[in-house]
Amino acid sequence: MTNDDLLLEVENLRTHYFLDEGTVRAVDGVDFVIKRGQTLGVVGESGCGKSVTARSVLRIVPKPGRIVEGQITFHRQVRKDGGATTTELINLTALDPMGPVMRSLRGKEMTLVPQEPMASLSPVHTIGDQIGEAIILHQKVSKAEARAKTIEILDLVGFPQPKQRVDSYPHQLSGGLRQRAVIAMALSCHPSLLIADEPTTALDVTTEAQILKLMRSLQRDLGMAIMYITHNLGVVAQMTERVIVMYMGKVVEEADVDDIFHDAKHPYTASLLRSIPRLGIKTSEQRRLETIRGTVPDPYSIPKGCPFHPRCI
Repeated sequence: MTNDDLLLEVENLRTHYFLDEGTVRAVDGVDFVIKRGQTLGVVGESGCGKSVTARSVLRIVPKPGRIVEGQITFHRQVRKDGGATTTELINLTALDPMGPVMRSLRGKEMTLVPQEPMASLSPVHTIGDQIGEAIILHQKVSKAEARAKTIEILDLVGFPQPKQRVDSYPHQLSGGLRQRAVIAMALSCHPSLLIADEPTTALDVTTEAQILKLMRSLQRDLGMAIMYITHNLGVVAQMTERVIVMYMGKVVEEADVDDIFHDAKHPYTASLLRSIPRLGIKTSEQRRLETIRGTVPDPYSIPKGCPFHPRCI
């Protein structure tokens, strides 16, 4: 793998929350890389640090949380006047989260598709205005040009009648269309990295299948990398090429998707795989679903060594 293949490098990332009750080590020494055009799956139980890792990359960790250690390096490709392309290394952890450089990257080079679109869309602005605002901010175009680009991107994500629906408010759309609107906003500036934080959790299975198919198609067309955060191992098998498994803020296993499913090394990964419901079990073989024994440790007193060892079979 050459430096030209790399898009994002995360090294020894630690993001902690300093609360009155104690320190929560939400991300505690995470390492991974994402290559250009690659889909990286990030899996684990709720509260294992998946979303905080994504927010750390985007530098939008809410207070009282902050990055206390580690480095996040973004490999941005810059086209010079002569037409040649060069790679610029940007240390995201050294930037002011609200500074001009980070703001120019966030929303343009790196974008986020959140889990619940109604929580991220303004209820008092049309989806056209909200998508157009991102386009105007990063592409320096007129309102008329931004509106035309908005209709174009809505059409790209499969929005029915985009010229009419561009003036709709979020509450006038179904859950699937709201999610498509959020994806359209994330893709409006053709990012190099799309971070999808459980983007289909709130959708029914039919709409989920449509959204996943859409994301794979757009990835092929735009050549972007995707960091796909989920607890659904079925989606991981369908969407990703490489997987990291997180538990209590740590990466406990990293491998290609085929190795994760057929040759899991860590007991936690094996336990997650045993918990998947399986079709085709005969009546005589019916039994309760496998569960992971024990409970997630108290975040203020994580066990030493492997944090999963108290629950290990």
